[in-house]
Amino acid sequence: MLLYHAVTDDPPDWIAEFTVTPRQFEAQLDAVVASGRTPVTVSALADHLAGRAPLPARPVVLTFDDGFADLPGPTAAAMAARGLPGTAYLTTGAIVPSGRCLLPPAPMMRLDQAPLLEQAGLEVGGHTVTHAQLDTLGPSALAHELRDSKRVLEDALGHPVRHLAYPHGYNSGAVRRAAARTGYETAAAVRHALSSQRDERYRIARLIVRRGHTVADVEAWMRGEGARVAPYRDGVLTVGWRWYRRARAVARGPEFAG
Repeated sequence: MLLYHAVTDDPPDWIAEFTVTPRQFEAQLDAVVASGRTPVTVSALADHLAGRAPLPARPVVLTFDDGFADLPGPTAAAMAARGLPGTAYLTTGAIVPSGRCLLPPAPMMRLDQAPLLEQAGLEVGGHTVTHAQLDTLGPSALAHELRDSKRVLEDALGHPVRHLAYPHGYNSGAVRRAAARTGYETAAAVRHALSSQRDERYRIARLIVRRGHTVADVEAWMRGEGARVAPYRDGVLTVGWRWYRRARAVARGPEFAG
């Protein structure tokens, strides 16, 4: 699974590292097509992980986080022109007028554009209300982030929203259980790893595409090379970082992780 954010020539500084230009994006999409892999949605992966349906032999999932302004326009158009499906995880507080969100300022799409994504072949998933670090929240705040974003998207689309992506990829056992209770069938993390057919439904691995990544990097990932393969246990540094962020949240309140 690949994770994109904004696709633009002029990103705000805070998201620039995780932005690719339109020219880079189209070249990377062409590399995916040339690889012979079959792009599928997260729903197709969910059906496989739940034992409901098989996957094609060499699947790949293209995902997009947050809901930047390019997504329902040129980015979705580039996907549709190549017949590529994907999954877009939207932060509702960032795309609703006067919404509360921890993301710094940036050009964002609007909630009423969400149906346009589906028309272009991109299914819509939730990415919380405020983009909070979910593993630092108490039960009530966590429930709000998961439940209210799901409700807002379902009202806009007129059908259930089945999938979630954790902001920053941050999660824990408690967060994963809460996602399942809220009615999400899957949840995507980050993990900087290749997913596999043994991956965890509520901690699906993704690779962030950064501005320094090249077509050669994408070609290697399509061959199953260049990154570790999930699932695997959290390391000591990951666990320690989680406890540090929790302590910081107690002292300072919710904040954008950067």
